[in-house]
Amino acid sequence: MKGFQCILMIVVCCISLLFGESALADPPRYTKNPDYITLTQQLNKLETAKTTQILPEGYTPEVLEKQISDLELQKLAFESGIDWGQCSNQTGKNLAIYGPEPNLDEDDYSQGTALYFLGDGQTTKNKWNCKGIYFPADVKVAALGLEGQSQELTGGIVIKVYNGTKLVLKTNPDTGEIEFSEAGIEILKPDEINWYIPNISQGIVDAKITNAPTKKA
Repeated sequence: MKGFQCILMIVVCCISLLFGESALADPPRYTKNPDYITLTQQLNKLETAKTTQILPEGYTPEVLEKQISDLELQKLAFESGIDWGQCSNQTGKNLAIYGPEPNLDEDDYSQGTALYFLGDGQTTKNKWNCKGIYFPADVKVAALGLEGQSQELTGGIVIKVYNGTKLVLKTNPDTGEIEFSEAGIEILKPDEINWYIPNISQGIVDAKITNAPTKKA
């Protein structure tokens, strides 16, 4: 009987240690990601607006619902471990995009950020992180920002691509503006991010040899 009690005590101690370690374990890595934090804050804000029925300026109920759905999907992507975004270019011109900085091994990439060029009809390859897109000053851009407002933007800006997002860019044949498949994009000015932001025209971007890693047709 004493032997059984001893074994039982050992089992109880082991279970206690197991749950104790789980409780003290570090939170998942994505919870420290600035993009995840921003996204979660924005989602909480919109869900509060939906509950209180006090819509932020520029929102309709339909825009609010779509925005919440888009952000929930992006949040789930973070939580599922997807740590890359994808860019698809259907604009009829080259795009200047940001991706991980290459190391000496051409298939190995660092956490730094470098500028690449993505050709028309190309999509960045799976698991290669398209982090953002640079638009020159002479390009017209139409987007729906994080606050839900429709914006017509002049160039000289960077659009951030969140992890788990496949961003498709197309040119509107009527207006000539580049449009986005995703709502809720984050628009950054040169003084808001430490990436290299050139001062070039779209003509220079179009003249560049494309070098972004892409999916095979």
